[in-house]
Amino acid sequence: MQHTATTERLTHPSIDVMSGRMKVTTWNVNGMRAALRKGFDTHLRRIKPTVLLLQETRALPEQLPPNRANPRNWHVHWHSAEKKGYAGTAIWSRHPIEVLSTGLDASDPEGRVLRVRTGGIQVVSVYLPSGSRSEEAQVRKDAWMADFADWMRELNSSSEPVVVGGDLNIAHTPDDIHNPTGNKKTSGFLPHEREWFTELLAQGWNDTQRASVGPGKGPYSWWSNRGKARELNRGWRIDYLLTNPACPAVLDVSTDRKAGLACSDHAPVTVTLDHEF
Repeated sequence: MQHTATTERLTHPSIDVMSGRMKVTTWNVNGMRAALRKGFDTHLRRIKPTVLLLQETRALPEQLPPNRANPRNWHVHWHSAEKKGYAGTAIWSRHPIEVLSTGLDASDPEGRVLRVRTGGIQVVSVYLPSGSRSEEAQVRKDAWMADFADWMRELNSSSEPVVVGGDLNIAHTPDDIHNPTGNKKTSGFLPHEREWFTELLAQGWNDTQRASVGPGKGPYSWWSNRGKARELNRGWRIDYLLTNPACPAVLDVSTDRKAGLACSDHAPVTVTLDHEF
């Protein structure tokens, strides 16, 4: 189920648009309505992205306050799941949006993939399925991963700059998870999932955050609500911003733990690109 809302681009004091720079933020909000109640707008004004990729919106636009379904100063496309209160992606941009595709094929009832062109660049918001609930869920996740890898290979052949951002539900290396030893048999850190991610990067995709910060634990972008994981920063890095070889240089990366703890179980991750638009 797709919904588009386009607003006129206006000058506003909260917008931080610097010539030659584009800030792309990805954020699994764990329910848009809940995030709004918890201060989403305040943190968005502080982060000041040019393009915002959302996952797990879990709402139809008509279920949101009018000023959030059609937010002022943003061009917006909602790609909601057919099942209310489930999954869903969206893209907000300071520039007009041209929707290029939804899903990996003609059908995407869970609203997991949204690809648009905006500001002279292709951006994708993706929400990869979780396999943690059951063996059947893991089998479904594995099949989805195989299809996604093929889709990403074709996308990477584009001569246009492309940014793929979202919750991929996989911690790639031991640096990307607080307790790698205790999670060797946990969905999201299974050996074949980690190898899949390695092969994805081998297609030519750049994990912008890891490339920028180098080796070392974290920064984590998701924390369990169990125990003191959130308080003690015992998390996983499962939210990524990947760029293809045609993409401009990365100027900065950041993970906003403060916003994540306040509004969601995921932190927003941001990359700043040296991109004229």
